[in-house]
Amino acid sequence: MLKIAYHPIYKHPLPEGHRFPMEKYDLLPKQLLHEGTCTEANFFEPGFPEEKYLKAVHTAAYVDNLKKLNLDRKAIRKNGFPLSQELVDREQIIAQGTILGCQYAIENGISFNIAGGTHHAYSDHGEAFCLLNDQAIGARYLQAKGLAQKILIVDLDVHQGNGTAEIFQEDDSVFTFSMHGAGNYPFKKEVSDLDIAVPDKSDDRIYLALLKETLPGLIKKVNPDFIFYLSGVDILETDKLGRLSCTVEGCKERDRFALECFRDSEIPVQVSMGGGYSPQIKTIIDAHANTYRLAQALYF
Repeated sequence: MLKIAYHPIYKHPLPEGHRFPMEKYDLLPKQLLHEGTCTEANFFEPGFPEEKYLKAVHTAAYVDNLKKLNLDRKAIRKNGFPLSQELVDREQIIAQGTILGCQYAIENGISFNIAGGTHHAYSDHGEAFCLLNDQAIGARYLQAKGLAQKILIVDLDVHQGNGTAEIFQEDDSVFTFSMHGAGNYPFKKEVSDLDIAVPDKSDDRIYLALLKETLPGLIKKVNPDFIFYLSGVDILETDKLGRLSCTVEGCKERDRFALECFRDSEIPVQVSMGGGYSPQIKTIIDAHANTYRLAQALYF
């Protein structure tokens, strides 16, 4: 059975007019239930992670200050969210959703987190709506438990996974692959193990050709024990924060190809949602829901 991390805290209250579409974390599970892609049995509610797994990725000083709400104005502004205890609780619960998802992926081949994909969180600070790096934390959890040694992170969000790249920059046990918009934030990129900077305005044909010529060979080369997939839908032409020109169908084909590669390799994969900032929330929900529809069809 497909297991999906979800907690009501994922939909965090924000000031009116905030550009982050927080309502998607409430609407996406409702849509999956409404259309019959999932039932209540597919969802599980994570709690808080053990602090040692947070500190295996982030510095002790950063984790401690975050938990004490002891961040300065500049750091809070860089994160993009007003700082509160509920927000910090949310970020920890998202990370635990990915940790538990690792276990479910090993059991069932694949698992999902309705939230997550917080790839802009560095070892010592957060930025761009990302405070704790959930998939990096999941990777360290797997290694600490002896469940995986070599890990591949496949990041197909439109923005480079700069925090993830920094966290694992000196670590050969985790291979970071980021395929992102060349002209998108962050404007000063970090160095992943493999970066593909997709030119602005690239359409489905260009984007999918790049992915299809890269991903199968990369999986064979890295030969990981576990894969993390960040399936942001901000590659869409309609996205307010993206600079690519993919359609919803093109985004769906991206997910189909990626998930087929993972399934055929028989390597467990944990999927976090990542970004999506199209003006119409329906577009965001449909593009995200496609990833779940495909997983159900391909794996179960």
